[in-house]
Amino acid sequence: MRQTLRPKTVSQAAEPKTKVYDLTKQSIPAGVKSVLMLEDDVDFSEILCLFLESHSFQVTCVTNGVDGLRQVMSKDFDIILCDLLMPNLPGDMFHFAVERAKNHLCKRFIFMTGYKADPKWTGFLSKITSPVLGKPFSLDDLLSTIQTVLTENALAS
Repeated sequence: MRQTLRPKTVSQAAEPKTKVYDLTKQSIPAGVKSVLMLEDDVDFSEILCLFLESHSFQVTCVTNGVDGLRQVMSKDFDIILCDLLMPNLPGDMFHFAVERAKNHLCKRFIFMTGYKADPKWTGFLSKITSPVLGKPFSLDDLLSTIQTVLTENALAS
């Protein structure tokens, strides 16, 4: 959900009208949030990266699971946005590696795939609790899913 500020006019007796702004529905928890994005389609990755950076996320982009694992071993991320079908180490194997090395990060995954109904992935997807965005997805759905994951992790802390 895109965050927008909407002016509200509040009138008080004998005082000029004052504009008060409130955020619509959900907002991302305060502070810069870090995102690790694993996506082998460079053009798609660049679009998502620019979009997320415009919403104040700090984004690290990699094109495969091996490079993603290197990043995870060097830093904890608030969100891990992971394509399922990638070269070298696909999303399911990347998730298993993270589960063994830094299990607490598994609650921060959001998977992306154009193959959600593919039998190769349905078994894996049925075993995890992470949200899955089916490609193509809207940018509003992406933000909403990130909001949900951040909120759930904040409540669990």
